[in-house]
Amino acid sequence: MRRRALLSVLAGASVAGVAGCLGDGATPAEGGDTNETAAGTTTANASPDSGDLPLVVDTVEAQGSSAGEAQIPAEGTPTVLDLFATWCAPCVAQMESLRTLHEEFGDDMAFVSVTNERLGGGLTMDDIRDWWAEHDGNWTVGHDPDSNLMRAVRANGLPYLVVFDADGSIAWTHRGLASEENLRAAVEDVA
Repeated sequence: MRRRALLSVLAGASVAGVAGCLGDGATPAEGGDTNETAAGTTTANASPDSGDLPLVVDTVEAQGSSAGEAQIPAEGTPTVLDLFATWCAPCVAQMESLRTLHEEFGDDMAFVSVTNERLGGGLTMDDIRDWWAEHDGNWTVGHDPDSNLMRAVRANGLPYLVVFDADGSIAWTHRGLASEENLRAAVEDVA
């Protein structure tokens, strides 16, 4: 009997842990001011201690992306930041709405997807490039193995989306898989 109770508690904790990592709700930047929009999406304004933005990340030579560096957020340009990982199933699903919005707004906004995965232990830069091509990424892809960008935007799960306005302020954040409708509304607000 005790074993069943213990297994039940452990199973519940595991489910809660996965939900916390990959959640599906809108999450404001910790410590920031939040506002509820008509679409029911939570927006967040960056607090003074929300990190050292802008940050520069290394970019990857991949489909639609050149090797070099990118400033996040892009200076003077609204920016959509997608934090992802190659092992993350919701990150694959998020690529569809990102592709659609990039096709519509890519001339007016910067789109950047960044992984914090560490190379080694079976993961190579070619694996990241292959994942990117397989999922039809066609904008800047970056690599931040020290997770500086995740800390700066207070990301607490993957995928994690941030929409910045042209002044570099955080206009919207979302942890987990965002609907295209909610992401579109956030993009339209700053475009």
